[in-house]
Amino acid sequence: MPPAQPRIEIPRWIQLVGLPLLLLLIWAVAGVVRHALFLFMVAALIALLLNPIVRGLGRIWIPRGLAVAIVYLAFAAAVALAILAIATVVVKQTRTATHRVDRYFTVDSGRLRQTGAEQDLHHFQHWLDTHHLQRIKVAKQGETFLNNIGTRDVEKYTTKVLNWAEGAGFAVVQLLFSGVLIVVVSIYMLLDMHRLTHALDRRFPPRPGTDSLVVRVERALASYVRGQFLLSLIIGTSAGLGIWLLGITGAVPDVDQYALLFGSWVAIAELIPYVGPWLGAVPPVVYALVTHPIGALWLTLLFLGIHQIEGHVVVPKVMGNALRLHPLLVIFGLLAGGEIYGLPGVLVALPLLAAARAIWEFFGERVRLESWTDAEPVVPVEIVEAPPESPASAATP
Repeated sequence: MPPAQPRIEIPRWIQLVGLPLLLLLIWAVAGVVRHALFLFMVAALIALLLNPIVRGLGRIWIPRGLAVAIVYLAFAAAVALAILAIATVVVKQTRTATHRVDRYFTVDSGRLRQTGAEQDLHHFQHWLDTHHLQRIKVAKQGETFLNNIGTRDVEKYTTKVLNWAEGAGFAVVQLLFSGVLIVVVSIYMLLDMHRLTHALDRRFPPRPGTDSLVVRVERALASYVRGQFLLSLIIGTSAGLGIWLLGITGAVPDVDQYALLFGSWVAIAELIPYVGPWLGAVPPVVYALVTHPIGALWLTLLFLGIHQIEGHVVVPKVMGNALRLHPLLVIFGLLAGGEIYGLPGVLVALPLLAAARAIWEFFGERVRLESWTDAEPVVPVEIVEAPPESPASAATP
């Protein structure tokens, strides 16, 4: 028979006084050291994600310090290559797109010496006139709007967009200090993770055939990361392929040149829960609006179809088993993360909830609150049934 698991009983006076005061203290301290606490939580998430790899390297007789160095060098190289590739693609294709938008509004072409915007405007007016919609006059108002914009305004705004795209890379430098701190803290956590695991196993030994607390948290985080990566890959690839098809078929001219850029942006935006799918659709639709307004309708229909498939098929299949959290708890976690730390808080809210679920399930088996009802003990009383009376005894007075 397996030994009984140790259980912690929380007395009633602690439930009434200690727990509320502890929660208030944690809330006050978290508000004061919010930035440091956020960095340590991110470092802990990274350490727990990389710990299975370090543990696997340790099984082939690699010292833990060397295993941590190997894992972090490989991780840093992968992140650096990904950032470099994305930055190169974004800057290059953003420069091409801004030049195209600039030419569309400012460069005359054709026999009538009109800009691309003016030609599309007249084509749209001709379509309205041939479909019994002559009362709708968009050509005159559109020409007035384009003339009021002027070449200098278009060049000014496109130059601002280009400068923003090129300056976004320099803005990353401001995050290096926080990134270095996260890396250093996570390295220290990885080096001592096996000691923490052994200490927890001694104090809270897992039941026979079950995993320890650290392993449960690691699996919960790994499951979330796999699900999120697969979801971003599916949605980003679907959006990029759909944009490429719309470009080569002529529905949205020349948009196929930016299919990789827009598909990558959709995959990255998918990391932001709920809002990300709509943010991913904004750049391609805006691009179509300023270059080929009718094509914006096709792009809108494309993203509506992708989001319907995502909401009804992909997310339930991929993320349903990854989180195992009630939707209301997920929404509350996202709102709380945004209120506490803005967009970074939203990004780490779901992995923190996944880790918290694993911790709650582990300690839920070991912590018990003392009952507030003092019921009287029930003393069992044996009831003996009397034998039936005989007729002779019944007749005796």
